[in-house]
Formats: sequence, C-alpha cells, structure tokens
Amino acid sequence: MKPIIPFEPKMTNEIPNGDQWIAQVKWDGTRILTYYEKENLRIFNRKGNERTIQYPELHQLPSLIKGNSFILDGEVIAFQDGVPSFYDVMRRDRRKNTVTINHLQTEIPITYMIFDLLYFNGKWLIETPLYRRQEMLMEIIQPTNEIQIVQSFRDCQSLYDAVIEQGLEGIVCKDLYSAYILGGKDERWLKKKKEQDLIAIVGGVTYNGALIRSIDLGVYNEKGELIYIGSAGSSKLTLKDWREVTEVTNQILQGASPFHNYSGLLKNHEWLSPILKVKVTFLEWTKDHTMRQPVIQSFVF
Repeated sequence: MKPIIPFEPKMTNEIPNGDQWIAQVKWDGTRILTYYEKENLRIFNRKGNERTIQYPELHQLPSLIKGNSFILDGEVIAFQDGVPSFYDVMRRDRRKNTVTINHLQTEIPITYMIFDLLYFNGKWLIETPLYRRQEMLMEIIQPTNEIQIVQSFRDCQSLYDAVIEQGLEGIVCKDLYSAYILGGKDERWLKKKKEQDLIAIVGGVTYNGALIRSIDLGVYNEKGELIYIGSAGSSKLTLKDWREVTEVTNQILQGASPFHNYSGLLKNHEWLSPILKVKVTFLEWTKDHTMRQPVIQSFVF
C-alpha cells in the first residue's frame, strides 16, 4: 500500500451545533496512519514518512483486529504528568536506532488513539459516512493500553469546556455524514484549539556562552519569501536538547539573514540556512505581525 495524505480539519473560532456533529479530543501528538495487507504492517506519518520501527507498540495491531487488511488513521500521544506531551512524542518519533527505541518504550510509553477506518478487508471506506466508519472501528478492534479508540461526544461545547479546563489542546468537530477526502481539507471537520500553534522555520539564533539562548523564527509567504515572526527563548527542551541543537546549528551558519523583512533590528544574531523547523505555540499575533509569548514545543523532523 502506498501512503496517503490524510483528511485535515479546518481551523474554526465557532463551535458547530446540530445533530449531525460530534466532537473528539484533539490530542497533542503526531498524526499516524497504519497500513496492513498480506501480513505486512507499515506505519507512516501525515507527510508519508515511514515510522514502522519508531512505534513497535503498534505492531500488535493485526492481532487485535478482525480483518486481513486495513488502513487506520489516528494520533500517537505520550503523557507527561497526565497531559499529552508533543515534545515527548517527538523524542520517540525522531529516533532511528532500535536499541534506543526499545529503551524509550519504557521511558516514554505511547498510546495510539485511533479515530478513523479508511480501508478494510480489501475495500475502501472513504465514501462511507463517518458514523458507519466509527461503528466499524468499535466492531473490529479490541483495545489495549497502547491501542485505543477515540471517544466521540454529542455536546461539542461541553467537551471543549472540559478539555480547556484540563489543560488539553482542543477539540475536533466532525460531521457524522462526512466522507473522508484523501488529501482534502474542508468544513466537515473543524478544529478549535485553546491556543495557536504553527510550524516555523529557524532563521537565526543568539547564544548564551556556548549554547543557544533564543531562536529567530519565520514563515514563508505566498511569494516564497521567509518572513520574520518573532524570537523564542522559552521552550520545553532540556539542556541536553539544547546542546544537540547547538551542534546542528553550528554546521549551518551563514553570513546573511534569510528573512526577507529583516531591517537590522536583530543585533548580535547568527544567521542560519533555513532548513530547521520547530513547532511553536503562542497566545496571539501582535500588531507588528509577530507572535506573543511564543514557546518552542519541539523540533520537527
């Protein structure tokens, strides 16, 4: 099976109402699709990058499912102090050494939260209404500690209030009659989050002695120009992580700023070739089009 591009929800500020809508918790993890056919299990992320060795816990799926072929859509999450941690998931996701991965299974246990069934026993289900796909998930999967089916709730507003109170990321609202559009994104799936986040490009750094103190971030505009959107020093990275990042950035230094709108305001910065990406959360955009209170969650690989 070739990896597909999954259906994506659109961002919304309004929580939908109506009998056709259900809501699910939006876990702060990484989107993962699992493929099984002819006794061969393979695991890919949303971009089509293989992750079969990174998550050996998911290799038990064929023994838990009453079927000879399937494609599942879901999210791999890791908990820290009872709250999903994107940073810890990325620590698992970026490892390629099997010895390290086996060690991290104990240090960072993960759970696969399954929310959709796209293919089963040789038949595509993407045109089947969501409510039926969810019924089939309940019928064919035997959950375990590592493998769970995402629960759906009819009262979207109440679920949103509950997840915000518990410090979770937000919710995804879905039309029960929606098909699954490969590579699509429309209003039949809507996500509402407690805070904004984005994947930003690292264009520069400042140092505190030998280690990085802050990172200069940007996003590409429609013309392909890298636009500066702020600098972040706060993060969930450990001292060990910063040492590793510093080693990488030292290898991609360049003389000129990669930011199209750089106006000389950033002093004593070292510029980088814009190849590194980070997930960053922030409260809002300022009038200067920079992020307010950005926090680095993890580097994205």
